[in-house]
Amino acid sequence: MVKVTAIAGSPKRYGNTEKLLDSFLKGAENAGGEVEKIKLKEIKYDSCQGCNACHNTGVCIIKDDLTDVFKKIMDDTDILVLASPIYSMSITAEMKGLIDRGQFLWAQRFVKKNLHFDSAHLDTHPGVFVSTAGQDIKNVFDAAYPVITAFFNDSGFKYSKNITISGMDKSGGIGGRPDALEEAEKEGERIVLQLSKILEDKAD
Repeated sequence: MVKVTAIAGSPKRYGNTEKLLDSFLKGAENAGGEVEKIKLKEIKYDSCQGCNACHNTGVCIIKDDLTDVFKKIMDDTDILVLASPIYSMSITAEMKGLIDRGQFLWAQRFVKKNLHFDSAHLDTHPGVFVSTAGQDIKNVFDAAYPVITAFFNDSGFKYSKNITISGMDKSGGIGGRPDALEEAEKEGERIVLQLSKILEDKAD
């Protein structure tokens, strides 16, 4: 069974981005995926301290709720979904806190050089970014993409899809965009079915 882990990074429960994420996860589950949603607002964790201890050990010195989240991401996830609304032209503080704490993965890859992901791994570990924005301007998501890219690269997921919907202020929220919710659900179903086929072919 394809395991889908979604990280909901909004400080607001059941907002536009979480509703869009839930549509994606509904499709993923309908396609046979095993879905888990982790809500950063509901767990306790500290920000990266910038101590660089992980550059020497490859391990983060902070032990809190994110410790288990990272274990889940690295050991028990086939599809990783990062979901964050756009606040002040970028991702939320909650999501940035998660990504900054992933510095130990960067250290393992590029300092300690003991963490490697080959093409076979990346081809079976897609990463998806889900986001909404109030403004309806061309570049509203542009500052988020490099940060999301960096985390997917460090954690061994192939950045495969953006599900991004702007203009929430105009439409009165995601409820005013049933087409976007429907497309997100279809994409969740598609990506799980696609990965299931790849894994089945590898097993034959």
